[in-house]
Amino acid sequence: MARNAVYRVKMRRRREGKTNYRKRLALLKSGKPRAVVRKTLRYIIVQLAEYHEDGDKILLGVTSRKLKDYGWSGSFKNTPAAYLTGYLAGKLALKKGIKEAILDIGLQRPVKGSRVFAALKGMLDAGLEIPHGDGIFPSEERIKGLHISEDLGKLFDDVKAKMEEV
Repeated sequence: MARNAVYRVKMRRRREGKTNYRKRLALLKSGKPRAVVRKTLRYIIVQLAEYHEDGDKILLGVTSRKLKDYGWSGSFKNTPAAYLTGYLAGKLALKKGIKEAILDIGLQRPVKGSRVFAALKGMLDAGLEIPHGDGIFPSEERIKGLHISEDLGKLFDDVKAKMEEV
């Protein structure tokens, strides 16, 4: 709180807890496009963003709702959906000529095996080059959705095969 006349109000997004400007600056210094992965209550969002002075430019954006076009009938917020969303974003990025990026998970905690890292695994399997550590990805069983049901594993393989054509 203000105790004297030299108090400086923090930036609005910092006050609201939406942006960590130190992490953002470190990501921007790389000069590479950012692979932004966000979770909502219903969807997974993967975007490739590039810094510009007048605001970030979104080069590519994919939500897990787009999986419906490829025959996905499962949940749009689980681990297999996160992987497939990342995979689709990776395929579309390569088509646009983007070959490398850096992962931006925002204020989300980096938990081993989380949906954020499932989306990262999808982008890597599509062919994007993104720096990452070993042992952070979910198991293959969880990525394919076998922990949910056997039918979801078959559906996962069908949808991924349709995405190969993109």
